[in-house]
Amino acid sequence: MVKICCIGAGYVGGPTMAMIALKCPEIEVVVVDISVARITAWNSDRLPIFEPGLDDVVKACRGRNLFFSSEVEKHVAEAEIVFVSVNTPTKTRGLGAGKAADLTYWESAARMIADVSKSDKIVVEKSTVPVKTAEAIEKILTHNNKGIHFQILSNPEFLAEGTAIEDLMRPDRVLIGGRETAEGQKAVSALAAVYAHWIPQDRIITMNLWSAELSKLAANAFLAQRISSVNAMSALCETTGADVSEVAYAVGKDSRIGPRFLNASVGFGGSCFQKDILNLVYICECNGLAEVAHYWKQVVHINDYQKSRFVNRVVSSMFNTVSGKKIAILGFAFKKDTGDTRETAAIDVCHGLLGDKAQLSIYDPQVTEDQIRRDLAMNKFDWDHPQHLVPSSPTASKQVKVVWDAYEATRNAHGICILTEWDEFKSLDYSKIYENMEKPAFVFDGRNVVNAEELRKIGFIVYSVGKPLDPWIKDLPAAAPSI
Repeated sequence: MVKICCIGAGYVGGPTMAMIALKCPEIEVVVVDISVARITAWNSDRLPIFEPGLDDVVKACRGRNLFFSSEVEKHVAEAEIVFVSVNTPTKTRGLGAGKAADLTYWESAARMIADVSKSDKIVVEKSTVPVKTAEAIEKILTHNNKGIHFQILSNPEFLAEGTAIEDLMRPDRVLIGGRETAEGQKAVSALAAVYAHWIPQDRIITMNLWSAELSKLAANAFLAQRISSVNAMSALCETTGADVSEVAYAVGKDSRIGPRFLNASVGFGGSCFQKDILNLVYICECNGLAEVAHYWKQVVHINDYQKSRFVNRVVSSMFNTVSGKKIAILGFAFKKDTGDTRETAAIDVCHGLLGDKAQLSIYDPQVTEDQIRRDLAMNKFDWDHPQHLVPSSPTASKQVKVVWDAYEATRNAHGICILTEWDEFKSLDYSKIYENMEKPAFVFDGRNVVNAEELRKIGFIVYSVGKPLDPWIKDLPAAAPSI
C-alpha cells in the first residue's frame, strides 16, 4: 500500500487529499498539521472549511484510508510521497516586503522532511510558490547527507473556492513538473499514476519544474487581469451611460475571448490573485524586467481603485458623509458559496466607511462574527500566517455589529452595500426592507445582483457597478481621489 502524507490541512491540502483517498482506495492518505485545533475540526462533524460536497467526500473515506493527524513527523517519515501545502504569505518586512513570497513555512517543512526521512521520497509542491522555489528546497533536502534521495515535483492546484470538489473531480488539467532526468521522470510518472485513477490521460500534463511553477502564477494573473479589465470598463460605462453587463456580454460572445470572468464588481478577492500577482511583479523586478513588472502591477492597482471608487460613491451619494449613519453590509466572503474572507473586497470597503465614522451592520450567511472582527482588525498581509502566530489585536471597533439576518442588518439603515453575490440577496423582500429603513434609502450593489429598476419603483436610490446612473447620483463626483 502506497502511503501519501500532506503537510498542511488548509483549503488546498484537505480537499485534495480527500479526493485522492476517495478515488484511490488502495492508497493510505494522511493529512498532518501542527494546529491541533484544525486537525480536531477535520475529525469532527463540522469541518474547518465550508465547501459544497466536501463533507460527503470526507465522510466516505475518513477512518478507512483518509486520516487527519497532528503527529507530523511520524507520518512524513512513513510516506513515499509527501505533498507540501503550507502557507506562502506575502512578506511584510525585509527584502521584497509587500511583494515577495515569504517561504518561512516552506523552508521549515523541507528541513523537517530532511531530518525525519529514513527512505527515498517524492516531495510535491502543492502551495503556490515563486519560480525556482524547487531549487531552494532541493538544496535543503540534498544536503542532509544521509544517502537518502529526494525528487521534487511541482503540482500546482487550480481550485476555485465554491467549486473545489467539482474542480478536483473533473479538472481542466493537472500539471506535474519534474526534473528532466531519469529519476525525475520516474517520480513524475509515479504521481501521474495516482491522478490517472480518475483523470483522463490527456488532461495530465507533464513539463519541466520551472514551467509548472510559473504556469500557476501566470494563470492567476490572466484571470485577475480579465476582472480588472472589465472593472476598468465599468468606470467608463458609468460616465457614458453604457451598461457594463451588455458590453461584457458582447465582448464575451467573441470566441477568442469567451464569457467567463467578465462580471464587473466591487473588486476581486481570494487568497491567490493579489498575492500571486505581487509575487510575479517581484520576480520580474528581480530579473530586471521593470516594464513587465509595471504591467502586472496595474492589475492590482485597478482593483484597489475599484474598491475606493465604490466607497466614494457611497459617501458622495449620502450627502458627502456617512458619519453616524447605519450602513448594512450584505456579504463579507470574497464570493458566494464559500466562507472564505481572505483579501475580500469587503474588508477595504468596510475600512473606507469606518474611516468616515459609519456604523456598520454586517451579515454574511457563512462567515462568523469572530472571523469578521479579526479581518477588520488585522494588518494587510497577516491573514496568510497561521492564526496562532498572528498577534491578537484589540477588539475591532465599536462601530461594527455582526448580525445573523439580512432584515436585522438593514433595519433603520440609511444605506445597503451588497458585497457578496449570495443567491439569497436576490430574493429578499425589498419592499419590507424599504419600509424599515431611513429615507432616502440607498442600495449600493457591488455585485449587480438586484434588479435596479424594480428597487427604484419601490423607492430606493440605487447604484449598480458599471450601470447607467440613477439621476440622484449622476451629478456627483465619480472618481475616487487617486490612490
